[in-house]
Amino acid sequence: MGKKLLVIGQGGREHALVWKLAQSPEVEKIYAAPGNPGIAQLAECVNIEVHELDKLRKFAADQAIDLTVVGPEAPLMDGIVDRFKKAGLKIFGPCAAAAQLEGSKVFAKQLLAKYKIPTAAFEVCEDIEKAYKAARTYTDQGLPVVVKADGLAAGKGVVVASGWEEARQAIDDMMRDRTFGEAGARIVVEECLQGEELSVFALCDGKHYIILMSAQDHKRVFDNDEGPNTGGMGAYVNPPLFTPELRTRIETEIIRPIVDAMAAEGNPYQGVLYAGLMITTEGPKVLEFNARFGDPETQVLMPMIGGDLLPILECAAEGCLQDSKLEILDGGCVGVVLASGGYPGSYAKGKVITGLDKVDKGTVIFHAGTSLKQGELLTNGGRVLAVVCRGADTREAVENVYHQVAKINFEGMHYRRDIGRRAL
Repeated sequence: MGKKLLVIGQGGREHALVWKLAQSPEVEKIYAAPGNPGIAQLAECVNIEVHELDKLRKFAADQAIDLTVVGPEAPLMDGIVDRFKKAGLKIFGPCAAAAQLEGSKVFAKQLLAKYKIPTAAFEVCEDIEKAYKAARTYTDQGLPVVVKADGLAAGKGVVVASGWEEARQAIDDMMRDRTFGEAGARIVVEECLQGEELSVFALCDGKHYIILMSAQDHKRVFDNDEGPNTGGMGAYVNPPLFTPELRTRIETEIIRPIVDAMAAEGNPYQGVLYAGLMITTEGPKVLEFNARFGDPETQVLMPMIGGDLLPILECAAEGCLQDSKLEILDGGCVGVVLASGGYPGSYAKGKVITGLDKVDKGTVIFHAGTSLKQGELLTNGGRVLAVVCRGADTREAVENVYHQVAKINFEGMHYRRDIGRRAL
């Protein structure tokens, strides 16, 4: 009898995880809750939402699920791992106390300071006047300043303010108007680091870790990093910036110390650790941690993993990663997100998607915001699809992916034309 898995989530990240896990010779069946039409080609989708923790736990117990893999952050913060473990169910992801690394900016910054892990200078502010004063120490010198809501704010709780008026507005939105609810009850005001951003992913078992690889996401909606921030318009792996020397520094100055710090604090970190870093002239510094796989980075990471991912995730969940090896393939991988017109603002849904049958073999299409009605695939979100191609290097992967993107169409379709270009 093969193994039964449950993947929680419904976006492109979860489709990529299901796609990779479905290749395991050990897997008999995968369920996805709630899944999407792309995931449905590989797994059985069950109508349970990601916040219905008790229903998810009951489903996993009833179906004798061998491993549950959690995609999004909200259920992790809400303690899904704690509930599953209490019920004797194996699950990949950090417990609620460890997930605070993402769930509370204050928790993360104070931990970094305590263990002398490099990050931006910061101040924790619990009242508005203190926040104003902290922001002015930067803006009065003509420097930008970063204002962060403490809790989860759907990716919108960080404002890089170029001047005082912008900083004041961000502080007022978070602390006075409570735009993000309780997430803005406390805020972090910090130095704006200069350099190039880099995401590094590591699988952790509480004590040991395996660094997967690095990726760069493209957050802004338009080419040349212009326009408002989005959930991510595309990504590519192994940017030239990520040299062996830099990798060593990131491991010794950030990954190893944070894994040790979490264990020392009594919250050993099990799951994927996603370090959002700024590579400054002084070296790598932590911008933030996420307690789950990135989206759209997962869509370009998964095709680069050779061999079977399942035993690695099981070892991470069981605390026995020390002898695990993970094969990373050579070459490049680039993913381009196809978004609805108007995204990240208001956009229409229900547009017919065509051309998926025309893409070449070897291209992977991950669904993020789609629905199936009477046999027709329709748009059903801001980010609709991710088109992913590998190549001998990043240049070839970029050429391959845009050749495939040109075959796909839906009304209002928008995408960036410069994903991966900064690596060239």
